[in-house]
Amino acid sequence: MTRLEKVSSVLRDRPPSDDVEIVGKVRVNNNRESERAELHKTIWRIANDLRGSVDGWDFKTYVLGLLFYRFISENLTAYLNAQERKAGNKSFNYANLSDEDAEYGRVETVKEKGFYVLPSHLFANVRKQARHDENLNETLSKVFKDIEGSAIGSDSENDFKGLFDDLDVNSGKLGPTVIKRNEKLVKLLDAIGDLPLGSFSDNTIDLFGDAYEYLMQMYASTAGKSGGEFYTPQEVSELLARIAVVGKTEVNKVYDPACGSGSLLLKFAKVLGQDKVRQGFFGQEVNLTTYNLCRINMFLHDVNYEKFDIAHGDTLTDPHHWDDEPFEAIVSNPPYSIKWAGDSNSLLINDPRFAPAGVLAPKSKADLAFTMHILSWLAVNGTAAIVEFPGVLYRGGAEQKIRQYLIDNNYVDTVIQLPPDLFFGTTIATCVIVLKKSKHDNGTLFINASEEFVRGGNKNKLTEDNQKKILDAFISRKDIAHFARLVDNADIAANNYNLAVSSYVQQQDTDEAVDIQALNAKLIGIVSRQAELRTQIDAIVSALEDGTE
Repeated sequence: MTRLEKVSSVLRDRPPSDDVEIVGKVRVNNNRESERAELHKTIWRIANDLRGSVDGWDFKTYVLGLLFYRFISENLTAYLNAQERKAGNKSFNYANLSDEDAEYGRVETVKEKGFYVLPSHLFANVRKQARHDENLNETLSKVFKDIEGSAIGSDSENDFKGLFDDLDVNSGKLGPTVIKRNEKLVKLLDAIGDLPLGSFSDNTIDLFGDAYEYLMQMYASTAGKSGGEFYTPQEVSELLARIAVVGKTEVNKVYDPACGSGSLLLKFAKVLGQDKVRQGFFGQEVNLTTYNLCRINMFLHDVNYEKFDIAHGDTLTDPHHWDDEPFEAIVSNPPYSIKWAGDSNSLLINDPRFAPAGVLAPKSKADLAFTMHILSWLAVNGTAAIVEFPGVLYRGGAEQKIRQYLIDNNYVDTVIQLPPDLFFGTTIATCVIVLKKSKHDNGTLFINASEEFVRGGNKNKLTEDNQKKILDAFISRKDIAHFARLVDNADIAANNYNLAVSSYVQQQDTDEAVDIQALNAKLIGIVSRQAELRTQIDAIVSALEDGTE
């Protein structure tokens, strides 16, 4: 076998699909939308047919985990095949290689890709033998362990460690016996293998990421709060990302301190382009399962291990990126009004993230603790867009003092009132607080976007037009009747630092004007007519009674 050369990823070197004629581009885009719609229908069928007795939100780990397994198998195969064919071995196919021969390329490949999968462990090869493998659960368990183990000692070790922990192929959730569990695993492998994701040579890699996002949205919509708290709808994610990069074509790095499954972070790749986030994607997530899903999501969107740093832990008490801040763009949808250590931890009041406000967020409501953390790690030229529980805008006590600090130091750029029922797991009307450290005025812009939505299924959604209207108002920073108003910070201070949008943007009165005199005259006429009708009815009844006597 020809010795593998260390080169840049073939996947990144491929020409983009939109390098075509305009007519061709329309055709390609139409085909892609049709392809995507078909993919979504297939995913929906698979998820419902295979779930059985397993709760949807739990079952996602199997579907998404095996989708990731297929992705890295095909990713690695395409990469190695391209390298060998560049070297002159035109008929080379890594999937047909023996494990013994494949070992020769392990070291160089791990340096470049961050992981290694032996040919016998590739998704396609395991799937071929799955129906005849009485120990399929043990086979898969070994495969996952070896994939994670391939990164040990390399720069990618932390990015792969524990990725398959939640994909328990021996769980009773899959069936009461080994035979039943293996039957379910065979069906899963076949279903994931049959997904119409195209091939890497056809440049349809984005379909893996699209499949992931669709699955996450589907599971979140049916899981209630347990699922929705870890997922931000894509249209909201895109709006926040666009707000955070207004006026910029690239940023140094992006950050989310409560990153969930990573959908918010990855919107920067769509909005700017992946290569325009120069130093990568950073985030932290406290929930272990969701932390693993976030890392999987990065890989499925073709973000190489060296371009992301996702940490596990409590951001407020154990932040993991001290050496990486400040960040030029920060987006976040932190958990609403959760409990945290607060003033029960004597160290936090002197923490440089929280100390400037002179007070800590209440122990029962950590919302503004996340806000202060984000502000602390925001670059001087940066922008942060944070989804917040509406109570933080007007509640008193410590939260009012934190708002005072933010306003008096001119850090609040914009407050946006979002429509209700946008997020899975809650129907509340959330808001967005936009922070900046370098502003050109001493005012705060208030935008009332509470009516900017369409009803889609059982949730409200922000359309492209809704997003554009909000973004245009954010950029123009001018008063718009019943929609946007720029308020001097002194006026906010005079209003007890209340940041509720309704306090500054008057809603349009859509009630019809009523002429009271005309209405009274009409009512008098109705009463008079009623009396007349009663008289006529009484006469008819009387005549009938006289005729029957």
